[in-house]
Amino acid sequence: MQKYFDINKEGFSVRCKIYYHKDLHDLKDIVVATYGFGGNKDNKGIEKFAMRITSKYKHYGVICFDWPAHGQDARNKLVIDECITYLRLVNTYIEEEMGITSLYHYASSFGAYVLLRMLHEEGSCYKKIALRCPAIKMYDSLTQDIDESEWSKLAKGKDVIRGYDRKIKLDQAFFDDLKSHDISQYDYLEYADDILMIHGTKDTMVPIAVTRAFSENNVIELLEVENADHPFSNPKYMDEAIDAIIHFFSPTSH
Repeated sequence: MQKYFDINKEGFSVRCKIYYHKDLHDLKDIVVATYGFGGNKDNKGIEKFAMRITSKYKHYGVICFDWPAHGQDARNKLVIDECITYLRLVNTYIEEEMGITSLYHYASSFGAYVLLRMLHEEGSCYKKIALRCPAIKMYDSLTQDIDESEWSKLAKGKDVIRGYDRKIKLDQAFFDDLKSHDISQYDYLEYADDILMIHGTKDTMVPIAVTRAFSENNVIELLEVENADHPFSNPKYMDEAIDAIIHFFSPTSH
C-alpha cells in the first residue's frame, strides 16, 4: 500500500509518500528513504526496497519525500540547509504525529551527503543507517562537469541549471556551502556500529576509493558490490544491496 501526504510546517510544505503493508496503525518502525540529486519521491529503487521490506516485516513502513527543488516541491533553488530542515521535519512528524520512535534511514548519493551532514551538525535519531553509493565528496561530484562559461555565470550572481525530469537552480552560494562542508573531514566514529556502507566497484560518478577511505577512517562496514555502477542499474546488484539493507534493518539485528 502507498499514500501521499504533505507536512506543512515552518513555512514549508514537504511532499511525502509512505509505503506500508496493510494498515498505517500497525506501523511500529519507519525507514526514511532519501535519493540522489535530481530524483523524486517516486524513485523506483526506493519503491522496490519499500515493497520488499514491508512485505517481510509487516510493521515497517517507508517514507520518502521530495527534496527542495525536486519532484513536486514548490521551491526552485536548492539550499542544503533547507534539505536538512525537510529531513528534520519528516523525523519530527514520524515521532510526534505518528507516535513512532523506532527510525531507520536508507540514503543514496546526494541523500547520503545530506544525512551525514545532519548527523555531524545535529546528531542521530536513527537506530540503523544504510548508505548506498554515498556522495561524500559532493562538491567534486557536482562540479566535475561545470565549464568555464558556467563558472563565469556563477561569479556574476547567475544560476546554473542541473537536473533530469526537473530543472534545478544552483548558485555560487550553494557551491561555496558544499565546499566549506567537506564531510570526509568529519568524525563519525560514534555512529560507526549503526552504519552500513554499500558501493559499486564500477561507479564512475562517485569513486569507490573515497567511500573506502571514509569507511576505514570511521571503522564503518563497507559492502563492495562487484561491477555495480552508480545507480545500481543492474537489477541483480540492486537486489544484493536491498537484501543487505533489509538484513541490517531487521528486528533481530539489534
